[in-house]
Amino acid sequence: MTLEQLRIFVAVAIREHVTQAARDLNLTQSATSAAVAALEARYETKLFDRVGRRIVLTATGKAFLVEAKAVLARAAAAETVLNDLAGLKRGQLALAASQTIAGYWLPAFIHRFKAAHPAIKLQLSIGNTEQVADRVREGSADLGFVEGDVDDPALAAQPVAEDEMVLVGPIDHPLCRGTSVAPRDLTTARWVLREQGSGTRAVLESALGGFGIDPAGLDVAFDLPSNEAVRGAVEAGAGVTVLSRLVVMRAVKAGLLAVANIELPKRRFYSLRHKEHHQTGAAREFLRIVGETAAVQTHR
Repeated sequence: MTLEQLRIFVAVAIREHVTQAARDLNLTQSATSAAVAALEARYETKLFDRVGRRIVLTATGKAFLVEAKAVLARAAAAETVLNDLAGLKRGQLALAASQTIAGYWLPAFIHRFKAAHPAIKLQLSIGNTEQVADRVREGSADLGFVEGDVDDPALAAQPVAEDEMVLVGPIDHPLCRGTSVAPRDLTTARWVLREQGSGTRAVLESALGGFGIDPAGLDVAFDLPSNEAVRGAVEAGAGVTVLSRLVVMRAVKAGLLAVANIELPKRRFYSLRHKEHHQTGAAREFLRIVGETAAVQTHR
């Protein structure tokens, strides 16, 4: 059994498709199929079943996938340690960030890091807060950046910035005409919200709880999985929402949205790292660059 065979097996298992795995791995379909077949033949077991045009993991395949991922993670960790000995002359840095951070806050830091250390290969994956925490916990990301604290004993969370949340709506919406908005007025509006699990949704629900309002009592038109989709729906008149000022600033300046006159709690952006994983020089350097220019909050 080789690491290359494990890498191919995991790719096929995740995608449940040989052709897609081969394409993503830059391999031929025959080479990909041969690697899986070699594993099955060597250990006289079946890892996949064919169901119509799809392939699915067998019970043995599911159990093996867990172990294969763990072996690949350990191999990657060993390579990271060796690369780290070369300082910042080679290696890679895997980042994961929630949508607001990835789209509106993090790019400037990525640019500064790449300008200073062009030999480091930097990768960024995007998800909601829960997904980012999962990636750091599993080791597929060296650092995560999320909106709001994450309660996970395996992860170390450090505040790196503050973010202002605003209630916005169409410019002619009754809540957005400049007069002070009372908390009870929030229940009269129709809402467009981010999905459950997002930091933005969690901040809104926390604020409503502080106002004595049950989030379940809101008139929610629909939930959407991205800031841009929510903002577009609100611009089209679907309702009001709460988003980061970073997300809506251009739309407000362009006269597409208006900000309601109500004060909402600010939220913090946090960096996440695994407490027990080796922290590379690249990760430390990225955090240093963030710490130099971000509005760091040292208390929780």
